[in-house]
Amino acid sequence: MDEDEANTEISRRTLIESGTTALLVTTLPRAALGAGPLEDAGPPLPSVTMELQINGRSHSLTLDPRTTLLDALREHLALTGSKKGCDHGQCGACTVLIEGRRINSCLTLAVMHDGQSVTTIEGLAEGDNLHPLQTAFVEHDGFQCGYCTSGQICSAIGMLAESRTGMPSYVTEDLTQPQPELTDAEIRERMSGNICRCAAYPNIVVAIKQAAGMPT
Repeated sequence: MDEDEANTEISRRTLIESGTTALLVTTLPRAALGAGPLEDAGPPLPSVTMELQINGRSHSLTLDPRTTLLDALREHLALTGSKKGCDHGQCGACTVLIEGRRINSCLTLAVMHDGQSVTTIEGLAEGDNLHPLQTAFVEHDGFQCGYCTSGQICSAIGMLAESRTGMPSYVTEDLTQPQPELTDAEIRERMSGNICRCAAYPNIVVAIKQAAGMPT
């Protein structure tokens, strides 16, 4: 090996070693690099007491003010029908109804809804009588694994209420209509915030149309 080849080999080795070191420095935890623990974040925030009206029943909760509504439902009230999917408001599995309007419960704090009415999937049926949307989802096989189903149904209830008030969507063609026609495209657009990883979307659309009293 001549001098030029040796220098080239050393340069390549140096480049690889430098790159590996830089990668480790940017990915390893601080403690592993000897930087010591993170600075103390200070004392915890004082708990807040709130009253939530959930599925027609009043619940008094004392929680960390940073507790999301989803965690309050699941971890403190054992209402686990609302699912934690992405926890970033991207999948819709945690959708509930607040004062009749749909909302991603993972993106809102429980304390923000003190005194408000919250409806979860557990509060839709009346005894053994299912909500019309629950019945339609069963009849048209609008679910497979079922993980997204509670969010899909709550979102559909909120969506139908929005449609009845004349609220348009991105695909509404005639904005002069008092109530947009719920075409397949309208339903898909209005439900686009709810992801079904099993891809049962055609069945979900049919189920929603049945619950809305439309021909399927």
